[in-house]
Amino acid sequence: MSEKHVIQRMRHEVRMRILTVVKVQQLTPHMVRITVQGPELEGFPSASPDDHVKLFLPTSTGEFNLPTMTPDGPVYPQGKEPSPARDYTPRQFRADSLELDLDFVIHGDGPASTWAESAKVGDTLGVGGPRGSMIVPDDYDHYVLVGDETALPAIGRWLEEMPKDQPVTVLVEIASAKEKQDLARDVRWFIRGESPSIDEVLATIPVPAGDTFWWVATESKRARSLRSLLVEHRGIDKDWVKATGYWVAATPL
Repeated sequence: MSEKHVIQRMRHEVRMRILTVVKVQQLTPHMVRITVQGPELEGFPSASPDDHVKLFLPTSTGEFNLPTMTPDGPVYPQGKEPSPARDYTPRQFRADSLELDLDFVIHGDGPASTWAESAKVGDTLGVGGPRGSMIVPDDYDHYVLVGDETALPAIGRWLEEMPKDQPVTVLVEIASAKEKQDLARDVRWFIRGESPSIDEVLATIPVPAGDTFWWVATESKRARSLRSLLVEHRGIDKDWVKATGYWVAATPL
């Protein structure tokens, strides 16, 4: 008899690519979808909705100085300014046209947000990876997906790829009602700063019948807190909870 709920981990050959922007779409006031394309996307691997790639932005002189992968990890060219790098979710890859969609939260600072806010067709972007995939099995009775704006690319992809009859609960926190997106399934939206919060709801929401997988992606400290809430206070099996910090809040001076 095969074991249930076995997470599969895949490793991918890490490749570095320089791709061209072919489309820029404003999804909401603070979310922009940028489509990049190039022959180097041939064979692009992304087996899980919450995979991440490393985006490499132009340096202060407009160059791309990407690392070379070695047995000891990535090595940047000596004597050159490394390209700023940030992790992002591959929102959708179309193998027929070799196009990759990447969704950016525009938040006013940071190299990726700044680049995306002014990106235009013809610009270039470095993309490395993904390094690997963690594939959550599809044999749970129910799924609960929880996150803020930064989690929307993964949540949106997950909802598109799961069976249409798969029971799923989706809780998403956004800055305002204008940031709602039209996703493949119903979403319960929470406005940041208003009550109830996602934290309050997770503390009291009825645990679905059967085996449930809980996926959480928010600010790093909050993700740890929500995992603790689910595992230590709600009694959820720790192996059925994946909580990931998608960003880190700035430390007050």
